Amino acid sequence: MHARIVLGGREHSIDLSHPVSLATPLNFGAPQARHFGAPAATAVPLTVGEFTGAVSEGGSCNCEVLTLVPHCNGTHTECVGHLTRERLDAAQVAPLGLVPAVLVSVAAEPAATAHEGSDPPPEAGDRLITRSALEHAWPRSPFEPRALVLRTLPNPKGKLTRDYSGSHPPYLSREAAQLLVERGILHLVTDLPSLDREDDAGRLTAHRVFFGLPPGVHELAAASRPDATVTELAYVPDTAADGAWLLELQVPTLSGDAVPCRPLIYALGTQA
Repeated sequence: MHARIVLGGREHSIDLSHPVSLATPLNFGAPQARHFGAPAATAVPLTVGEFTGAVSEGGSCNCEVLTLVPHCNGTHTECVGHLTRERLDAAQVAPLGLVPAVLVSVAAEPAATAHEGSDPPPEAGDRLITRSALEHAWPRSPFEPRALVLRTLPNPKGKLTRDYSGSHPPYLSREAAQLLVERGILHLVTDLPSLDREDDAGRLTAHRVFFGLPPGVHELAAASRPDATVTELAYVPDTAADGAWLLELQVPTLSGDAVPCRPLIYALGTQA
């Protein structure tokens, strides 16, 4: 199914029937992408009295109880409610429809030579996604993007099922997060398990910069970007080229500051 959309004052064609999924599969009972020492997500048959929700065990139908930690199991979208005393549901903040986006691929740099930082300061061996790398790789776009899809290099398919716990994965420098704010990016999708260091004494510097929430503050009213979202533990296939795309965040209407997500991107056709 094809559609036309006007972006940057020009009309573009879009094939809505062939999106590229950026979600990691959450296969219960199999290796899963997860983080922060969280247990793997599980699915067990519902048992009520003599009823069992497993046809293989004599039940009349399959009916399972799912257990997962949205922030740590698979692709998820979160909002500033992750950091505030007041509740804010990610499903309430996630944009509806298509969002102008750019896809950027960068490699993490050793923090010792990156000349960028975070709070607390990076430790020996840390790797950063830097402002410098993003500026250098930022592609030309026929419109002002409101979303960024960040693919980190290298990009093995092992990311689809990797347990990042205790592995000290790369994270955004403070300067990189500031760049996204300066360029008007409201929705960030990344294959990183977190924007921040796995163990950062609870500072969450890049999260706070991106959501516009000052250090140490936990009041929702203090956030200058309460409509921003961060989607983590995604996977961007190599077949998707850097450049301009349209992003759709598909999230369930569940309450919570983070919810499972299926990000889709759509290629732009010929300009009219």
